[in-house]
Amino acid sequence: MELAQVRLLVTDFPACYRFYADVLGLKPQSGAQDGPYEKFSPAVGSAGIALQDRAVMAALLGELGEAVTGHRSLVVLRVDDLDAYCARIVARGAVLAHGPAPLTDRMRAAHLRDPEGNVVELQEWLLLRG
Repeated sequence: MELAQVRLLVTDFPACYRFYADVLGLKPQSGAQDGPYEKFSPAVGSAGIALQDRAVMAALLGELGEAVTGHRSLVVLRVDDLDAYCARIVARGAVLAHGPAPLTDRMRAAHLRDPEGNVVELQEWLLLRG
């Protein structure tokens, strides 16, 4: 298992993008200033910080109401075999909120909550970025 990123779920994506890129000086991966997703890399290290529009995650987890509130962050862990890993953790008492299922053309994911309600995303990368 590898820590892939810490993802912040945000409501004002452009303002947060400018903060991490312009104020903190982190390098954006794709330049998606309006979202709904962007990963920022530090000068040193492999894991990064990512921003995601909060409404996207709320919709994925079936928690979208009139106002998007709630989750502000999630931990992203990369695993080699998502189905096998999910089977092991479910056998140990984990309850999956979503998945395993395709998330993009490059990955599959599953989501669960820790005892405090924090969201954890488990990713299996199907294709690596070129």
